[in-house]
Amino acid sequence: MPLRWYISSATILAIVYLAAAAPTGTSDPNPQLWNSNSKITPEPIRSSLGAPILGPKNKQLELQNADTLAPPTTDSGQVPNMKWSYSLSHNRLANGGWARQENVDSLPVATALAGVNMRLEPGAIRELHWHNTAEWAYVLKGNVRITTVTPEGEVYIGDVTEGDIWYIPAGNPHSLQAKNTTGGAEFLLVFDSGSFSEDDTFLLTDWLAHVPKGVLAQNFGQPLAAFDHVPEKQLYIFPSSPPPEDVESDMVVPNNTPYPYTFALSKVPGVKKPGGSVKVVDSRTFQVAQTISAVEVTVEIGGMRELHWHPTQPEWTFYVSGQARVTVFAASSRARTFDFVAGDVGYVPPSFGHYVTNTGNTTLKFLEIFKSSVFQDISLTQWLALTPPELVKAHLGFSDETIASLSRVKKEVV
Repeated sequence: MPLRWYISSATILAIVYLAAAAPTGTSDPNPQLWNSNSKITPEPIRSSLGAPILGPKNKQLELQNADTLAPPTTDSGQVPNMKWSYSLSHNRLANGGWARQENVDSLPVATALAGVNMRLEPGAIRELHWHNTAEWAYVLKGNVRITTVTPEGEVYIGDVTEGDIWYIPAGNPHSLQAKNTTGGAEFLLVFDSGSFSEDDTFLLTDWLAHVPKGVLAQNFGQPLAAFDHVPEKQLYIFPSSPPPEDVESDMVVPNNTPYPYTFALSKVPGVKKPGGSVKVVDSRTFQVAQTISAVEVTVEIGGMRELHWHPTQPEWTFYVSGQARVTVFAASSRARTFDFVAGDVGYVPPSFGHYVTNTGNTTLKFLEIFKSSVFQDISLTQWLALTPPELVKAHLGFSDETIASLSRVKKEVV
């Protein structure tokens, strides 16, 4: 049930509800008809509606999008597309890794946040650079060393591993390097602007390649020959020797920033719920992250992330593993259902009601990410539990037994 809960030593008031598998004996007239693992030829047919496709079809794509090809009858009206797959993103290959992005060019509705999926081979470097947006990141695999310098001249170097995060404020120079682990590293980068483009990053080598050599010599107080080997074009991602294992031996000076720029989310225990677990991380536990907050959610087989909405901020969602079904309610009798698999991005505008169900046969894991310093959501269950019972009955025709069940939720909440 919805509960106020605490994470780390900071006081966090948050409601995140994960329901267990649906009660047995119920009959759903609008189930997901198949998923990406189904051994069928999908057709746009639901009950007596629709008809088979006679022309060409993309079977693999249609298997992943059952509720687009054969939507539930509860879908209604015009709702923009709120799904993008990184499998459809153009990949930028480099000597030492790759990067592929999602922004408003690929998902126009996602105006507040954009993402980049990046891969580095062992030792490979994402060169020294900066952005005009903040950068929030989540490690999918491997280990990464982060370096940054603040406008005040403060220094931070730290290591992150699978399930950990980092945050770099807008304009702060930084670099990323995969440590000497099997396979290198892969991570998700999120930026607090939907129009962000990885191609617009300010790169060290790109800048110096476009500064006259005499200016460089004067700036650094070095002879012209010192700059003979400055690259003529940006490096972006390039191979190198892995950093030393001990992070302190890699420091020019000891770390002296007021707050760390990395956060060991992997070591934070998830808060258990009936249908899974949650980890909230925002500025109350990761103080430096002032523009982006997140929730790491796991949903067990048959479970769901309850009906809810976020009052003022959109939700940018990345699916780490498993399969999911999401229906977005856009008001004025408009609703649309989407299906997601690992590697997909979803987006829900502010105040749009939605849920997430696990439709696969493994645990579902995803990240809810917000352009906000503090995570907020409103639980439908909690709202009804805290509303006068007769008022709820007048709206929804609930029985006395259902109202009594909601009353029990109220007692647990307050």
